[in-house]
Amino acid sequence: MVSKRASKQALKAEEVQLRDYELVVIISPEVMDEKLEAIIDKISKFITERGGTVASVDSWGKRKLAYPLKHFMEGSYVLTQFKLKPELSKELEARLQILEEVLRHLLIKLSS
Repeated sequence: MVSKRASKQALKAEEVQLRDYELVVIISPEVMDEKLEAIIDKISKFITERGGTVASVDSWGKRKLAYPLKHFMEGSYVLTQFKLKPELSKELEARLQILEEVLRHLLIKLSS
């Protein structure tokens, strides 16, 4: 019985534990600055509403792409560092794929 309790407590502690992530998003160059800020806020809000914390948001500005993405040769890059529950990372990626303004994204789990 003691081992079952210990394993349940370990599972609960693991569920609460947040992991470190980095997210790089390339946003369409047609998006104006106000709309760009709204998209960044939408991503940050998704993270914080689900118990995560945003450590930093770094806008790199417009950069030339190595190859065309959806017929664009440049895009606005945004780097976000945050903590989130591991099971929510798939949901975040699904939301990013739905956004038309997001040309590409890369979510990386940092070593724990």
